[in-house]
Amino acid sequence: METVAGVIPLLVYEDIEAAHDFLVKAFGFQPGGVERDPGGKVVHAEIRWASSVIWLHRVTEEHDLASPRSAAPATGGLVVHVDDVDAHFARARAAGAAIDSEPQDQPYGQREYGASDPEGHRWWFAMPITDMAGQRHTTRRASDSSC
Repeated sequence: METVAGVIPLLVYEDIEAAHDFLVKAFGFQPGGVERDPGGKVVHAEIRWASSVIWLHRVTEEHDLASPRSAAPATGGLVVHVDDVDAHFARARAAGAAIDSEPQDQPYGQREYGASDPEGHRWWFAMPITDMAGQRHTTRRASDSSC
């Protein structure tokens, strides 16, 4: 594995290989590789988006990790910025993604839709929107001082 800087999201799946393939096909992530133990069992995989990486981890009792498929309702999800939300939505729907909400302009300056992967992880895909004056809105960053 290569070294990456920053925060690396880790998502837990019962079937890592199927999740990897779905995320690549439905949501357009780049494949990052699938690792197997000596017995051939998939134990880790990665997907990539631009310079970001997401690790796909196995369900493990020793780490107290479970897939949302077998756990309580999701407590979070991932937001991924894309160039064209409507085209991305059409791709995801055609690939069989469970759509939670269709593309909509939001009052906080982005157009987004929501989807769930086959094991119940929540995903939102978004892009900044432009107002009538041609001003591009952006979402607030964690470094903004106002609340």
